[in-house]
Amino acid sequence: MTRISVRGFAVASATAVTTVGAVVGVASGSQQGQTTNDVEATAADATLLADIPAGQQAQVQTASLTQQADSMSTAAHSEAKKSAEEAARKQAAKDAAAKKEAAEKAAQAREAKAAASRSASRADAGDFAQKASYSTSEVQSMAKQIVGSGQFQCFSEIVERESGWNYQASNASSGAYGLVQALPGSKMASAGADWRTNPATQIKWGLNYMNDRYGSPCGAWDFWQANNWY
Repeated sequence: MTRISVRGFAVASATAVTTVGAVVGVASGSQQGQTTNDVEATAADATLLADIPAGQQAQVQTASLTQQADSMSTAAHSEAKKSAEEAARKQAAKDAAAKKEAAEKAAQAREAKAAASRSASRADAGDFAQKASYSTSEVQSMAKQIVGSGQFQCFSEIVERESGWNYQASNASSGAYGLVQALPGSKMASAGADWRTNPATQIKWGLNYMNDRYGSPCGAWDFWQANNWY
């Protein structure tokens, strides 16, 4: 029921009550004043009720406001989530680009070291006369000439720990052999058939291995320090 219909109903009810009261008052004069007061109070109450929204209309209005609030909250949450996802995507792309750039720089550095190592090499294994045996100082001298001064210290650090500069060092449990402890030792045959007895052949193989796998002897030494093997 709307505000207009409520007010009309109240006025009509008040009019009807007034009319009835008047008729009753004629018949009973002693009760006329009291009846009139009751009618006026009823009419006043009806007028006040007309000013209050109908219960159903109030419920509809409340539900509408609640729905609007829920919709706004959902939209705000969705927008915030979308913004967060976009920010995360951009950061991930930036991180990936940075990692790629770092990897490329590291590869370039390894290649530069390898190039420096190759260009600094002064001799080849075949440049040394073979002997029945070699002293540690002779083996180290060969290594300086084959590896080159720029990478010799790193090469020496590895050999010192792997074999103590013993070109006949053999690991009975693993089968590793020689200055650089090639595993198995027969791998060094790619550098020369005399790999068992010629330290120059072992040095050549070891240098090629370090250059191919780590970019240079210094790259191999960096790895060895982190892992205690190479």
